Amino acid sequence: MELEIESRNVGMTPRWKSEIETRMADLQKRHEDLIHGRVTLTKNPHHKKLDNVAEALIVVTLPGRHTMTARKEDKTFEEAIRTAFDAIAIELRKFHEKRGRTEVRTSPIPPLRGVICKLFPQEGYGFILKEGGGEVYFHKHALQGLTFEELNDGADVAFNVEDGEKGPQATTVHRPSPIVP
Repeated sequence: MELEIESRNVGMTPRWKSEIETRMADLQKRHEDLIHGRVTLTKNPHHKKLDNVAEALIVVTLPGRHTMTARKEDKTFEEAIRTAFDAIAIELRKFHEKRGRTEVRTSPIPPLRGVICKLFPQEGYGFILKEGGGEVYFHKHALQGLTFEELNDGADVAFNVEDGEKGPQATTVHRPSPIVP
């Protein structure tokens, strides 16, 4: 990571520079994606409320053109540096938590296709022979847009499947959509 340290209206002391470098190194250990950092210390002799206010400004850049800034004023530069680094650490933590919560959307899985191979109307269930082989259990409650009475052996169906207690089980069974060439 590239780090720039500068001062305005005040001479940079080795102690402040060392403090800034140490805190920036700690920040980079926790957030390895930091690309660039700039810390500016400014002494404002014309402040209206307080004399000789010390200001620390921290700007960090992350991938994707994300920039975060923390500006803190205090009576001494040590306090301003500490509070500004605390503030930027909080902002970075919030940013990474928010980025970590993003959901990755996947396209829906197309339903499987098969034919009804066994029906047990009294019990309200049956089996579907999948394309490529293998039977899948289905219950009458999985039917969508169909009634159990409309089904017969050899009827084409589309279905979604998941593992049940005793093997693969159809979660939905419906009429297949036409195959577009």
